[in-house]
Amino acid sequence: MSERVTIEGIQEAQRANLRAIAVMEPKGKLGRALQLILPELHRYAVSITHVWVHWGGALRAAHRMQLLESSEETARGYIFIDPSAVNPRGQKPIDYGIYEHARGGEHAFYQRTMTEIGPTAAGRAMRFLQGELDRGD
Repeated sequence: MSERVTIEGIQEAQRANLRAIAVMEPKGKLGRALQLILPELHRYAVSITHVWVHWGGALRAAHRMQLLESSEETARGYIFIDPSAVNPRGQKPIDYGIYEHARGGEHAFYQRTMTEIGPTAAGRAMRFLQGELDRGD
């Protein structure tokens, strides 16, 4: 996103991001598998991100996901803090989110996502790739 997103629009931006991923038509089965698990990983990261009341929960609302490419051989996507998001105090969640994550332990929202539900999500992607799971399961 190139424009500045304030707290008033940050949650709508997050919903729009989820809708965009849902309607994408990735190429190849790898891309469809990633499209299946990326929203799950995103939801988890959002749910475990600490809400700092005086910053209005902007860090939690600033997580985005993007499916970068997909083909039969490759699929890449990522979850990130939206660099254009701004909290009610005029601060960017990307600036303080990096430090929050670096605190480690319960604060490391992306690391926790990968260790706590990453294996389950990867297993679901593998079952999809092996034809044991439909996109809606």
